[in-house]
Amino acid sequence: MKPQTLLDKLWQEHEVKRRDDGASLLWVDRHLVHEGSHHAFAKLDARGMKVAEPSLTYGVADHYAPTRGAPASADIARMISTLEANATKHGITCFGLDDPRQGIVHVIGPEQGLTLPGMLVNCGDSHTSTHGAFGALAFGIGATEVAHVLATQTIWQKKPRSMRITINGQLGPGVGAKDIALAWISKLGADGARGHAIEYAGSTVRALSMESRMTLCNLSIEGGGRFGMIAPDQTTFDYVAGRPFAPTGDALGQALSSWSQLASSANAVFDREVEIDAADIAPIVTWGTTPEEALPITSTVPDLKTLSKEEAQKLGETLDYMGLRSGQSLSDIEVDQVFIGSCTNARIEDLREAATVLAGRKSKVPGLVSPGSKLVKAQAEAEGLDRIFTDAGLEWVGSGCSMCVAMNGDAVAPGKRCASTTNRNFRGRQGRGARTHLMSPAMVAAAAVNGRLSDVRPLLVGRDVA
Repeated sequence: MKPQTLLDKLWQEHEVKRRDDGASLLWVDRHLVHEGSHHAFAKLDARGMKVAEPSLTYGVADHYAPTRGAPASADIARMISTLEANATKHGITCFGLDDPRQGIVHVIGPEQGLTLPGMLVNCGDSHTSTHGAFGALAFGIGATEVAHVLATQTIWQKKPRSMRITINGQLGPGVGAKDIALAWISKLGADGARGHAIEYAGSTVRALSMESRMTLCNLSIEGGGRFGMIAPDQTTFDYVAGRPFAPTGDALGQALSSWSQLASSANAVFDREVEIDAADIAPIVTWGTTPEEALPITSTVPDLKTLSKEEAQKLGETLDYMGLRSGQSLSDIEVDQVFIGSCTNARIEDLREAATVLAGRKSKVPGLVSPGSKLVKAQAEAEGLDRIFTDAGLEWVGSGCSMCVAMNGDAVAPGKRCASTTNRNFRGRQGRGARTHLMSPAMVAAAAVNGRLSDVRPLLVGRDVA
């Protein structure tokens, strides 16, 4: 048999049939829907159809979920109630606002054991790639595709090309999964992995926790990848064991035997190979309006004089929007506020990372900390992390997408600059006219303490860093 990549194995396992044009009809093991899925449900209603497999579909209130009291508007409240009504009508389990398990879909899927190795996971959200950290096929889909999955539990897709990003070596202090992701995206570009499914491999990846692996896979699409994956191992199995929806007893034993086979063959051939030395990765921040516009914190904003006329014009427009100067030191950029949250960096490990920096210190700017789920919030409060944030002067709020997408009332004001743990720094992403700098939770905490983009490493000296 021809040596197979992890992509080959998962695709083959889920392929029902293949059309003459090469598109495959794939079986969907888990379908996650949220407030934005109302269009798809409306299409089913218009045709008098029901959800094909309600037991494999789960609803989550996250994008519009209020983090401070009641919904910010009647329209937002209607979006949430419509999701819950559709779930009830079709017999779908829904993690609504009153559910103690509520949170961001890409946080609670793994947290609840809904995400398992070997699955195909779909959601009408681009960062569904997060679930690939478990050795799953996981990718976002559009509204029409959401309707198709609801009606048939299948989806048509063309198999992407394979790409392996191998990172070997030990990460330095203050460097984590967010830095790895921004490092390869800035190196290869926002289209660097276009048309490819990325498999992350190497000793550095194997040493990452599941939370960090989720962060890495979450950002795959920001480099153009269709999705990201990491072959499951003992770290994966230990995380999954005991989760509410995970298999137990003999079923778990059988699952572990199957999951253990989900690795690329030693001599499997990838369409593209990229190798990165972990020692070359430093704490990174974005300076522009795409995730590829990122540099180590010790760098300076690119110099217009070194670019072609066309490149200089484009850069000039970006710098004008961001309110920056050509050649300016990144560590001289003052921020107006900070945000810690989102499906990228709002798990318990992320909150601990930020709290390590903030403990006993004060923030020079206001900020919001939104945990990824109600369960993460409860755990953080049990560990006293909430008190560290509030003592530092930051606001501790409820779980939801919050300021990442600025849909629920949490937003950055026009012209204001935010150091953020989120995944996108596009123009207006955090609010009309907002200026966003992406970085790790530790780096956001450093920005809060100093009131400007800062190298977190000096702030970690003498502190217990995992």
